[in-house]
Amino acid sequence: MTDNPLTRPGAAHPAITEAMIATLVRRFYERAREDAVIGPVFMGAVQHWDEHIANITDFWSSVMLRTGRYQGRPMRPHLILPLEPQHFDRWLVLFEETAHEVCRAPDIAQAFIVRARRIADSFEMARAGQRGEIARPRHSRG
Repeated sequence: MTDNPLTRPGAAHPAITEAMIATLVRRFYERAREDAVIGPVFMGAVQHWDEHIANITDFWSSVMLRTGRYQGRPMRPHLILPLEPQHFDRWLVLFEETAHEVCRAPDIAQAFIVRARRIADSFEMARAGQRGEIARPRHSRG
């Protein structure tokens, strides 16, 4: 059995702050909107960017700090998007680059990255299941 950091109680890392999460989310979406691979998906799906960024900031606050601020269901909106494996790959590349830039310390960035990879796998496997396919995790390690 592998260790799943998403099931641990408490903050993902003691140095993570709300400001760090907000900066990471904002910078990531600035890049994602301009990206040739995932930009068109985001631009077609998101109409109210300030609201979306606030919502995703709440999501990451709940994941990283266990604040419970996010009350949504993130899977459903992703299941209706035209997402393919290359979208998840590119999302992770941009997210990981942004995490390293914003967090500066490798262990803090890694706390975000481990969770992002597991989330990407979860969404990707759900998309495959929706099509009647079986997919294995491609991004998680451990």
